[in-house]
Amino acid sequence: MLGARALNSANTFSLVAGHSVGEITAAALAGVISDIDAMKLVRARGIEMAKAAAVKPAGMAAVLGGDREVVLRAIADLGLVAANDNGAGQIVAAGDLDALAQLAPEGARVRALAVAGAFHTSYMEPAVAPLRALAASIEVHDAKCGVISNKDGTVIRDGREILDRIVAQISNPVRWDLCMTTLSENVSGALEVPPAGTLVGLLKRAVPIVETFALKAVADIALADEFAMRHNQEVSN
Repeated sequence: MLGARALNSANTFSLVAGHSVGEITAAALAGVISDIDAMKLVRARGIEMAKAAAVKPAGMAAVLGGDREVVLRAIADLGLVAANDNGAGQIVAAGDLDALAQLAPEGARVRALAVAGAFHTSYMEPAVAPLRALAASIEVHDAKCGVISNKDGTVIRDGREILDRIVAQISNPVRWDLCMTTLSENVSGALEVPPAGTLVGLLKRAVPIVETFALKAVADIALADEFAMRHNQEVSN
């Protein structure tokens, strides 16, 4: 968030998006919630999801490559959930640990992730109500620019709907593949704020027509400003 705030205020963004907890940052950057309230949500989200993860052992595994339909079928056949559909040949399965150990879709590689639970699945349902109560107490505003939702890649501007979707996403899959499709249809450039690199990497592989920039350090701010300004000019022209 600090990285984005360091950019020249003359630069405007037509859309913002965040992956998983990054949706809270996106909401703050769009003016839906304050930076302070964003941090309150991030803190509470972490606490409540940790509590939910402690209820029943579960985990996640990245599935890399392979045919998409074959991978999704293998995940479903084991009673697992495609918790993160990241596009670019990357799907994260989540659920029962024994089922994850059996996951081996033909033509794909499976890598267990060092996480505490099955995030973005029904395992996280106990965390939803406390977060919903906190969200209800937060002042919201309609977005200054479109916010792309992890639920389905839809562009949302209504502040309360954005926050409601963020809360619900705790126990539902992240469709980052659909978010990237929305970006590809609406922007010529995408700038990722710190910690940067992962999302622009996915974007480069999935939709190479969108130019990307990863803002990783203070030394990159001037170049990031130039990148944003150039793409703003392309939109205005």
